Amino acid sequence: MPVWSGFLTPVLEILADGATWRKRELHEAVADHVGLTVEQRAEALASGQRRFDNRIGWTLSGLFRAQLVDKPARATFTITDAGRALLAQHPDGITEKTLKAIPAYQDYVPVVRSTSETEPGQISTAAQDESEADPLEQIESGVTRLHSEVATDLLTRLRGQHPDFLEQSVLDVLVAMGYGGTEGKAARIGGSGDGGVDGVIDQDPLGLERIYVQAKRYAADNTVGRPEIQAFVGALHGVGAARGVFITTSSFTSGAREYAQNIGTRIILI
Repeated sequence: MPVWSGFLTPVLEILADGATWRKRELHEAVADHVGLTVEQRAEALASGQRRFDNRIGWTLSGLFRAQLVDKPARATFTITDAGRALLAQHPDGITEKTLKAIPAYQDYVPVVRSTSETEPGQISTAAQDESEADPLEQIESGVTRLHSEVATDLLTRLRGQHPDFLEQSVLDVLVAMGYGGTEGKAARIGGSGDGGVDGVIDQDPLGLERIYVQAKRYAADNTVGRPEIQAFVGALHGVGAARGVFITTSSFTSGAREYAQNIGTRIILI
């Protein structure tokens, strides 16, 4: 059985008839075109998906990414003028190297379907569509869901910890991101007498460049408003600082964001 790139030319040859093909019918036509045996068609991956369906799926994903095929509707495919031209230019077959050299392939950014909550007992549209999606889209969608799940789990854990834990965690993350200079110097100064500042990060060995941090462990429905940002700005002025980072486990009101954008002191809201 050909690898996925071995289906590039056969797929375009089938689509060259100008018709709009449904995914399932196209897969079967391509399998017939390359002469897959009954045994080869029966080969399955651990997931249960037929191997040739998986490989043709990757082929269609690559061709769509390179704008050689189009999808006029869900789970349907048709050849483009660029696809016809490439097929004519390569009578001996299109290779993976040829495909990946196409500018449209290199510039492609997968569109990830947004997921939304559904009523109990219902199947989300994204879940219903996933079996029809291109492999690249399935991967992007899966990664997005994982990121969302990790973020939600992390926020839940942080909200359940003591405020001191959040303050130290924020400093550790910022230092790990490279904001602590070459020596990674940071100190937590939170507490009842912190003066509105929870931590400070030295950007250089002498501490001449510093970033001050405020971390608020709030519930999801307890937003940070303009008064909290104003208080943080006042605390920064008290230590002669011109920039700071305000991090919360909830979110910021529009008034807080607008205020942070319009003042002279540079405040990053996270």
